[in-house]
Amino acid sequence: MSNYIGAELRRLVANRANHKCEYCFIHEEDTFFGCEVDHIISLKHGGATAEDNLAYAYMICNRLKGSDLGSISQGTGKLVRFFNPRVDKWEGHFQLNAASIKPLTEIGEVTARIFDFNNEERILEREELISLGRYP
Repeated sequence: MSNYIGAELRRLVANRANHKCEYCFIHEEDTFFGCEVDHIISLKHGGATAEDNLAYAYMICNRLKGSDLGSISQGTGKLVRFFNPRVDKWEGHFQLNAASIKPLTEIGEVTARIFDFNNEERILEREELISLGRYP
């Protein structure tokens, strides 16, 4: 299975996401590192290089996610999958509380924790963008 993502497919994924990270909603123009096309289910876990398995992701979100599919819930100790922007509604799993991203579900909790949504630097970044009218 190829991991090559052609230019047309990259454009489709970026345009579908309005050039914003589908996990944390930061716009690619407001990042130093930009956004990347992410395999939601990585190739090594059998994921396809197809539009229904691709998301637009802030480089930091994508690197922290890596090839992981989920994590252990701190509340239940069970393995819980990450938020999947192709099948999940963001509002069903997260709530924006000022510049913090509050998880509402176990899926939200493991995603927010592993993707490090609420570390101090990322909150400061979102606060600045909110003050400029650029977030969300």
